[in-house]
Amino acid sequence: MFLPTPDDMRKIRLELNLTQNELASRAGVSQPLVARIESGDVDPRLSTLRKIFNAFDSARKERILVRDIMHSPVIHTSSGDSIEEAAWIMEEHGFSQMPVIDNGVPVGSISTDQIVRSMTDQDIRKVSHLLVQNIMDDSFPTISQTTDTNTVSRILEQNPAVLVLERGKVIGVVTKHDIMRMLRG
Repeated sequence: MFLPTPDDMRKIRLELNLTQNELASRAGVSQPLVARIESGDVDPRLSTLRKIFNAFDSARKERILVRDIMHSPVIHTSSGDSIEEAAWIMEEHGFSQMPVIDNGVPVGSISTDQIVRSMTDQDIRKVSHLLVQNIMDDSFPTISQTTDTNTVSRILEQNPAVLVLERGKVIGVVTKHDIMRMLRG
């Protein structure tokens, strides 16, 4: 059975960029107790160690960054592509929506809902030759690759996907499915 030394606990806390006060607050113990544990002045109860290590686990999950879970390259369509081409890409990959990107820059999004809506009032042959730019919606929100996954989760509550940008160009995408996959491990 592995029992951490006071030095082990201090190293973990520092790796997670937590102050003693932040760790104490997360663990529901006092900052002086954390200081005494780290200095080796006191042997903590097992229940206290459990609280501290649960706080460590929680902090680790918060520190997962977008670059660790994003998909790259981003499967997309362009605004000048036909709706038929966009529909084929979505069908091929099992997507219900995807970004519209021109020269690496996000310009909109397209979904199966938009395509179906465009078909209700027009001849299907005409719709298939329409350009994506004629029915595309707003672009997905954008973030940097160093954004933490908690922030991304909040953005995804209102959006189907988030695009990851570096120097103004799309380099990745994160979806709700990617966030849910974090539960497994």
